[in-house]
Amino acid sequence: MASTKGYLDFVVEQLSELDEITFRAMMGEYILYYRGKVFGGIYDDRLLVKPVPAAVRMMPDAPKELPYEGAKEMLLVDDIDNREFLCILVESMWAELPEGKNEL
Repeated sequence: MASTKGYLDFVVEQLSELDEITFRAMMGEYILYYRGKVFGGIYDDRLLVKPVPAAVRMMPDAPKELPYEGAKEMLLVDDIDNREFLCILVESMWAELPEGKNEL
């Protein structure tokens, strides 16, 4: 099942207090970036983030889920209605995210 544009729009709106939130469509799903680094994505209308230490600290009980078959596990963010939490989560993750790869 592909993710809906409506779900993407809602998540992006929730993160609108942060500068430089961008996304890229990828095979019916969406990869999410903050200040040029991938922090997560929307898969089957679920917001999943990379399990960096900051995210694990902020969501110690978050279930780990696969975005798609064969991928690495990510953390499910189930409190997407809490705008303040989402912004703090993404901002706190940024320093621990790997640098983005140069695109051709």
